Amino acid sequence: MSSLALSVLDLVPVRAASSGGDPGTGAASETGVVQSSGQAVNASMALAQRADELGYRRYWFAEHHNMPSVASTTPPVLIAAAAARTSRIRVGSGGVMLPNHAALIVAEQFAALEALAPGRIDLGIGRAPGSDPVITQLLRQSGTSGDVERFPQHVHDIGLMLHAEGATLQFTSGGEYTVRATPAASGSPELWLLGSSDYSAQLAASRGLPYVFANHFSGHGLERALDLYRSQFQPSETLSEPRTFLTANVVAAPTAEEASARALPQLRMMARLRSNRPLTPLETVEHAQAGLAEAGSDAPGSEQALIDGMRANWFIGTGDDVRARLEAFAAQHEVDEIMISPVAGAFDSEPLDTAPGRIQTLELLAR
Repeated sequence: MSSLALSVLDLVPVRAASSGGDPGTGAASETGVVQSSGQAVNASMALAQRADELGYRRYWFAEHHNMPSVASTTPPVLIAAAAARTSRIRVGSGGVMLPNHAALIVAEQFAALEALAPGRIDLGIGRAPGSDPVITQLLRQSGTSGDVERFPQHVHDIGLMLHAEGATLQFTSGGEYTVRATPAASGSPELWLLGSSDYSAQLAASRGLPYVFANHFSGHGLERALDLYRSQFQPSETLSEPRTFLTANVVAAPTAEEASARALPQLRMMARLRSNRPLTPLETVEHAQAGLAEAGSDAPGSEQALIDGMRANWFIGTGDDVRARLEAFAAQHEVDEIMISPVAGAFDSEPLDTAPGRIQTLELLAR
């Protein structure tokens, strides 16, 4: 691999197996087969193993809920499975959506992961819900754990509880109580703050934490967020200077035509998300092509217009072309690492328990 370090962000995509159904809406037919969660997870585990073999720096799982095309609902479970199947690569969350969870539970889960894979665990923390408002309400029924206004304090608490000495609670009566994420920690996960806003950049800077801008999600505000983070950074016990990298949606293939075709299912899914249309499992390449042709591109705000706008910010092409563009992107923003979200779709003929397009992307970029 080149001097640019590459990492992987995985949402564990779930796809349909055939091009049945209504291509205009993207709905799978009643008789069409959909990849099971187990098959999707197996495909991601194979991808993690290949990333480990190819020399990628880290492999992170995102947290999303109640989405037909995404099986990464529980990062700690997926991290444990990936850690057991790899030997070198760092594994972690990109990220745990902290307002959905009690801080102590997150600290305990990642302390256990650190015990399972010492020196290889990253705890990336985000503030977004990772789902729609209804699911957010269900996730936060417990009350205080869902208090978004206390997010900075919860981040601070997790950092303390993960250390061997733990966090000390002070009672109004004058007493103290020590809380540890695990009884005898010999190490702690690396804590990262994730986000796509000024808020997260400034919080990471004020706490002296490493920061990741979620460029793969929109890309808007990237330069301002990095500038705020770097200019306002306050050194901490664990980090003396700003440390950051960026994420990017990536599809690499032997030809530009194949890469463009494999990008289409995810582009159509994102277009549906941004136009508030019902979500489905990811289409196959053939179904996505047929659906886009039927949808047309004449009306203002059409699906094609949304896709064209997103495609301009994605990295799609041959391995050499994409790698060169990623290196230029990293140099432009003065980072030495890019975390790619390999969003290559599948053709009808490709087995459900594999992800040839995503593995191909990793292999072509690692040369």
